[in-house]
Amino acid sequence: MTARSALAFFLPGQPIRALEPLGLGNINDTWRVTLAHGRHLVLQRLHPQVFPDLAAVMVNMQLVTTHLGRSAVPGLVFFRLVAAPDGRNHYLDASGCCWRLLTYLEQTRTLASLTTPAQAEAVGDLLGFFHLLTADLNPDLLADPLPDFHVTPRYLEWYDAVCRGMTWSGDRGESSCREMIELLRPTASVLEDARDRLSQRVIHGDPKAANFLFAAKEDRAVSLIDFDTVKPGLLLHDLGDCLRSCCNPLGEHQADPKAVVFAPEMFQGLMTGYLRRAAHLLALADRELLVDAAALISFELGLRFFTDHLEGNRYFKVNRAGENLHRALVQLYLNRSIHRQRSELERRLAALLS
Repeated sequence: MTARSALAFFLPGQPIRALEPLGLGNINDTWRVTLAHGRHLVLQRLHPQVFPDLAAVMVNMQLVTTHLGRSAVPGLVFFRLVAAPDGRNHYLDASGCCWRLLTYLEQTRTLASLTTPAQAEAVGDLLGFFHLLTADLNPDLLADPLPDFHVTPRYLEWYDAVCRGMTWSGDRGESSCREMIELLRPTASVLEDARDRLSQRVIHGDPKAANFLFAAKEDRAVSLIDFDTVKPGLLLHDLGDCLRSCCNPLGEHQADPKAVVFAPEMFQGLMTGYLRRAAHLLALADRELLVDAAALISFELGLRFFTDHLEGNRYFKVNRAGENLHRALVQLYLNRSIHRQRSELERRLAALLS
């Protein structure tokens, strides 16, 4: 089914002035729609191999967007689902792809990577707001569209299964990934081992830098997008993912993975913003394992990228051969940078919490 056919389902009879690709997502396909009178909307096609329970994804999205829509916070705005005339908020085509239509947030911009502590602080502030605004939403109402998402030991088991019987080519990048994964293997269960002591709430699931919208002409975060992974989970899953993405000023497409550095000043900025809004949501164990969470999610994502590379790029979209291998190396070297600066990061966090 083409994008225009999907639009005919949601907007029957309405002329479309323009349809153009939007964003650089690793999984879904996204277009900006311009209607005849100039209004903009966002059309998305979900990847059926990534989201086996598409109905659960859409139920969660409806619950969370409706809940956020009841909260009027000055300076913040969240997208809404646009329903078809029959009331349905998504469409499943004959190939199993799920299509949906969203409101477009005008006068906003995305940043592939953050470059200043002020930007990081703005992101931390908004993530704290998201956790606050969803704190009274019962997690039991949400489905789990991706069981074991962020359960790092499961990704390690998957990697081990893929590796069994493989004949290695001697590729230097692959060898580096394998060596670093073996070194990090003992850390895989750090959050799972402490799960009973960690805060569990509604989480975003993928709060990377590119999923925060900034005001068009200001370093002010005004929205959080991409709710495919909202679910019950650990606050440290969100914080760890946000930190590993937003505290890497060179970005995830850095040409030389060895040059990637986790920036302590960005860490301090992000946590300053988050703690200002939501410090009371963090239990003692959350605070103790926060730096570990940033390192773990970097390891986990590197593990996932490398496994997908070995399986032929079935999960994450790629534009060139070896792209998922490169992404894996970026994350694994980022993990190394976090571990090397652990004492400094712990010192800065303790000062913020004092």
